[in-house]
Amino acid sequence: MKTDQLKQWAHFFLTYKFALDAVETKLNILNEEFQFIHDYNPIEHMKTRIKTPESVMQKLRRKGLDITLEDAKAHIRDIAGVRIICSFSTDIYQIVEMISKQNDVRVVEMKDYVRHPKPNGYQSIHLIVEIPVFLTDRKENVLVEIQIRTIAMDFWASLEHKIYYKFNEQIPPHIQQQLKGSAAMIDSLDKQMLALNEEVQKHREQALK
Repeated sequence: MKTDQLKQWAHFFLTYKFALDAVETKLNILNEEFQFIHDYNPIEHMKTRIKTPESVMQKLRRKGLDITLEDAKAHIRDIAGVRIICSFSTDIYQIVEMISKQNDVRVVEMKDYVRHPKPNGYQSIHLIVEIPVFLTDRKENVLVEIQIRTIAMDFWASLEHKIYYKFNEQIPPHIQQQLKGSAAMIDSLDKQMLALNEEVQKHREQALK
């Protein structure tokens, strides 16, 4: 690439960093205010990441697209990503609602793998949101992917990801079945912990009366 092209690509990725910073700030504010009002924080922690230029270019090639900024912006929706980890499945939908109510955030797409898990047992909610980034000479609307899952779901997904790549993306059927079985156990654990938390909340409310 020529020097001016490299600078354009660098500036392109910088806008995604700014979008990620804006989303992270929003989420921290929402979490802190929720904690103040309800004495409870729905977000345990967050992880952020931006795809490398090499990763974006590889994805463009796999899709049969040109290696251009225009195609990257139009067709790669997960250049910037936030993963939100929460305690309970109900927190997931609470966070989705809070994000959706932000006036300057547009939810472009939502995939609910919690109510409708993937065939391998994977559970999470994936949002694609559009957020404005105000630069020195213009406003850019930038897409950010937000994944929201419980601690238990994240534990399973992280291990499944490692196994997936150890087998070079070709997991033997019997291991696939075991992973699916463990996903069912994770789902059961999430439901048990949610029921336990609701029971604790009832006791707290009764104690305050």
